[in-house]
Amino acid sequence: MPYITTADGVQIYYTEQGTGQPIVFSHGWPLSSDAWQVELKRFADAGYRAVAHDRRGHGRSEKTYSGNDMDTYAKDLSAVVEALDLHDVVLVGHSTGGGEVVRYAARYGQPQGRVARVVTAGAVPPLMLRTDANPDGLPIEVFDGIRAAVLKDRSQFWKDLTESFFGANRGRAVSSGDKDDFWRQGMLVNLAAAYDCVKAYSETDFTEDLKALEVPILIAQGDDDQIVPIADAAYKAIKLVKRGTLKVYEGAPHGIQGDYQDRLDQDILDWIKG
Repeated sequence: MPYITTADGVQIYYTEQGTGQPIVFSHGWPLSSDAWQVELKRFADAGYRAVAHDRRGHGRSEKTYSGNDMDTYAKDLSAVVEALDLHDVVLVGHSTGGGEVVRYAARYGQPQGRVARVVTAGAVPPLMLRTDANPDGLPIEVFDGIRAAVLKDRSQFWKDLTESFFGANRGRAVSSGDKDDFWRQGMLVNLAAAYDCVKAYSETDFTEDLKALEVPILIAQGDDDQIVPIADAAYKAIKLVKRGTLKVYEGAPHGIQGDYQDRLDQDILDWIKG
């Protein structure tokens, strides 16, 4: 299997399909590059070089105890892009991956001249946690509860999480296969990485990263996202970027699935060409 090695010696798995302008996909928590299987084919079919990696600790990447933080995730993404010598890159990040691509673009991709555009979907920026500077955020008790559930019985937690993640609890059509695949990917994360990533996605402040972006960014999110509230995410992020386009999907959940996936993928393709 294809791997790159980071500066601190961690093995990061990646997969790619197609040729052309590179599009690099960063997945959400607790998933892997498998979450992008549909996009890898669709974008390769559309004439792009589609690349996705498993975040450290996730999927087929090395099961890490340390480095499970957003700064390191961004460095790992930079290592993938540099190892593959990608230029004119379109970055696409979902949820935690949205934070990863924003930080990477601001701190590495733009200075190196590698990034052309950024897309986020249901992404965690600018900041999920409630603080004095972010009084509308979610209280720390929410994230403490997630950590406790992951530590106690992560297998059952992944199963329970599929309901709100995909909006099945709101009547959306979600197959047992979609739910099972989420559970399968979740069970590939080692416990330390899954636990620590909660802090990474909830407590990292991306405000300055968003402000630093000079490239165009498409900020997409469903207005029925029960995992990352849109009022604290897309609606705030769009006000911080210089060249942003906001796309809100009525009734869409957090998970990229079904009709939401079809619409989002087509909109990304259209936006890249526009």
